[in-house]
Amino acid sequence: MNINAGRRGNIRYASIRELDISNGNGIGIALFVQGCHFHCKNCFNQETWDFNGGKKWTPDTMEKFLRLADRPYINRISILGGEPLAEENIREVTNIASKCKKMFPDKKIWLWSGYNFKDHIYALEITSYVNQWKYQKKLKRLSLIGVRWKSCQKRKKKSNI
Repeated sequence: MNINAGRRGNIRYASIRELDISNGNGIGIALFVQGCHFHCKNCFNQETWDFNGGKKWTPDTMEKFLRLADRPYINRISILGGEPLAEENIREVTNIASKCKKMFPDKKIWLWSGYNFKDHIYALEITSYVNQWKYQKKLKRLSLIGVRWKSCQKRKKKSNI
């Protein structure tokens, strides 16, 4: 485990897609975090498994990400990876989702994870910011290429989702 990971500003990311149409409905941006413990067979993103790979997430990276999300034609922010809810990533991913939701309350936040939100104790806070929770185990951990949002939609009582 990366001993510095999980502290704010110390996660790593594989890439940011400035225009994304493949990780949710509509036109969005996508953050691919670095690091995953699952190592699923047929994973389409194996280069994101190493928690020490990719690039360091910095305040400048956050500022750039928020500027990208602020464009009027962007209606979705997707966070995937790697594993956004890995213990090493969850704190900063929650911070990112929180800032995005506060700054852009009308934009939908999609989270792609191998964890079921009902069973993942670290994810309790992030559920208040995420509109769509895509649980990849429901997809039997197969390649996501060509799969159209088959996982269950996160549901909240009294929600505008």
